[in-house]
Amino acid sequence: MTQQQAQKVADAVIAVAAVGAAIVVLRSPKLRRMAWQLARQYAAGPLAAWTATTDRQAWDESGTRRMMS
Repeated sequence: MTQQQAQKVADAVIAVAAVGAAIVVLRSPKLRRMAWQLARQYAAGPLAAWTATTDRQAWDESGTRRMMS
């Protein structure tokens, strides 16, 4: 088995596992609520901080490029 074949097989196994986990979560009301709560917490915390940091960097870089031109 070549490296490329092994990578394709690994990608397929990961995809099947992710779909299987999603089906289990969607079929269970308790797990569905837990997943929704975790998604909301992530959106309010790390995702918001990452977005703010990215926006700030883009803002700073756009000002630097304008001044250099």
